[in-house]
Amino acid sequence: MLQSKLFTKTRKEAPKDEVALNAQLLIRAGYIHKEMAGVYSFLPLGLRVMNKISNIIRHEMNAIGGQEIFLTVLQDKNLWEKTDRWDDGKVDNWFKTKLKNGTEIGLGSTHEEELTALMRDYIRSWRDLPVYTYQIQTKFRNEARAKSGIMRGREFLMKDLYSFSKDEKSHAEFYEKAKQAYVNIFNRMGIGEKTYITHASGGIFSKYSHEFQTTTSAGEDIIHICEKCHIAVNAEIKGEEIACPICTNKDLKQDKAVEVGNIFNLGTRFSEALDLTYQDENGEKKVVVMGCYGIGLGRVMGTIVEVFADEAGIVWPEEVAPYRVHLVSIGNDKEIVKKYVDQLYSKLLEHNIEVLYDDRDVRPGEKFADSDLIGIPWRIVVSEKLMSEKMIEMKNRKTGEVKKMDEKEMLKCLKI
Repeated sequence: MLQSKLFTKTRKEAPKDEVALNAQLLIRAGYIHKEMAGVYSFLPLGLRVMNKISNIIRHEMNAIGGQEIFLTVLQDKNLWEKTDRWDDGKVDNWFKTKLKNGTEIGLGSTHEEELTALMRDYIRSWRDLPVYTYQIQTKFRNEARAKSGIMRGREFLMKDLYSFSKDEKSHAEFYEKAKQAYVNIFNRMGIGEKTYITHASGGIFSKYSHEFQTTTSAGEDIIHICEKCHIAVNAEIKGEEIACPICTNKDLKQDKAVEVGNIFNLGTRFSEALDLTYQDENGEKKVVVMGCYGIGLGRVMGTIVEVFADEAGIVWPEEVAPYRVHLVSIGNDKEIVKKYVDQLYSKLLEHNIEVLYDDRDVRPGEKFADSDLIGIPWRIVVSEKLMSEKMIEMKNRKTGEVKKMDEKEMLKCLKI
């Protein structure tokens, strides 16, 4: 991608009413545009990051048998009344509206009711089970005060998977697979070391649930961490003394964290209310056992920014970065420089390296500052002086290390 063709531009300041670091940097770097409090549009760079996050999640969900679907955002009031979740206060921050004929409907913040009702048409026998369906879809929550940037919005993208099993045993087996899939997801996104499987309250669904909490000073939750087991307990769990659920260690480290994912045992809470049953091998009628598994994609993206950003800007892990290489040309007005950088750009593309090529006619200092702000993992600089030495300059955004090397070394560094 030629940077001169990007319609977005970097900016020195974020909106004055934006207090969250993640949103400040993403707005300044041209990844997102703020429409109103808690509502953001994703621009070309931001959408590339979001798609990288989506694809990692899809890969891991498919690997455990997930089938992707796409449900409607508009929600049937009658279904939610059957599960006693329609009234305000029963579900977090409902958005509700009315059709022109006066019918009251909701804008979905979660999809247990809709999908459970849908499955009545497809699950009738034990042979139809298990079923694992997921979607990556826009959700709506009427937050009282949206102040955490894209980590807590009124409109946001979420992956929610729902499992349908014939009994508790088969459900528990899948639950553990899903837990490991989440570990894989956050490892691939670069935040695995800072993300802890966290024992938490199950709310209305079950006694306990598992959250995936990433430590950061921007966190809204307090967790107690067992470094030995790489596991944590949410401070919201009330008890005489908090201890590690695995080794019973009570000497736990307290830290702030952001919940980037969660998994719940739903049991038969929704299948009983909505009459989702099947006939078992003996011809007996049984109720389907369910679970749900969520990841907020914008929340993950914002958390990555919060965790790795430095004083110069964003620092993306390679698997979620919009581009792998930021190719910066200094002295692009010189024909010899332009010709070589154009050739290098083409060569990188031929090797399937994603490149943002800064071909703009602006000062070197502006290019370097923008490169650090945008946060692409590798910066390659070409100038007339470097060319005279038959060298290029390569910077690792994460470590800040800058090295001069020839083109062959550069390609080797990129594992080409």
